[in-house]
Amino acid sequence: MKVAITGAARGIGLATARALKAKGATVVIGDIDEEAVKKAAAELGVRGVKLDVTDRESFTNFLAEAGDYDVLINNAGIMPIGPVLGETDDDARRCFDINVHGVMLGTKLALEKFVPAGRGHVVNIASLAGVLPTPGLALYNGSKAAVVIFSEATRQEVKKHGVHVSVVMPSFTNTELIAGTRSPKGQKNCEPEDIAAAVVSVIARPRPQTTVPAKFAAQIALMGLIPQKVKDLVSHRLGLDTIFLEFDHGARKSYDERIRS
Repeated sequence: MKVAITGAARGIGLATARALKAKGATVVIGDIDEEAVKKAAAELGVRGVKLDVTDRESFTNFLAEAGDYDVLINNAGIMPIGPVLGETDDDARRCFDINVHGVMLGTKLALEKFVPAGRGHVVNIASLAGVLPTPGLALYNGSKAAVVIFSEATRQEVKKHGVHVSVVMPSFTNTELIAGTRSPKGQKNCEPEDIAAAVVSVIARPRPQTTVPAKFAAQIALMGLIPQKVKDLVSHRLGLDTIFLEFDHGARKSYDERIRS
């Protein structure tokens, strides 16, 4: 099996590359940070390629480097946080260009190969934020909600061709994306390796959606039956209503500068 992974110089993408290589897969990783992706690739013993997921030529070249790949994992993403009125137009465009259009572009390019062949698997890394709106996370919520719906609609469209499309929705994960924030009360953060294990599982046994931790799947399914006042109360008790509004700007500075560069 040959797998191409975007945004894989660090975090979930890197952990996933490591997990798949350990399973015997041939892995090619891409990332906008050329120095970081080359270093990560050298450490893993895989091929690393500079990749801008917002650019068709760059994405096409990346997939050409991956050769006869069987799986594309669209993992690249950024997470600006803070109040809606603090979100700049540039932040909004960049977030959607990477998180949404990057996923759409990668998916379409992969399907151009997979559909005629009658096989292949696209795995899109979304987030529980795509189904659980949270104050201070509106921009990211919107982008990941788009990934969830896009992935499901695409899955329904191409399943008749023998092609799989899956979406993986992690909860709070210990990566740079949550720098400077705190965890919800009573909740233990996931590790990148937890998400990687879920991706390995969904490739081995394709299914439309996977949540990490898995226990959240039932809760999400029941969300439509819960009155909004109850949802708001639970959010407040868990501290979700302030986590992305009251955070350590200093601890987040490095990440914020990198995603805006």
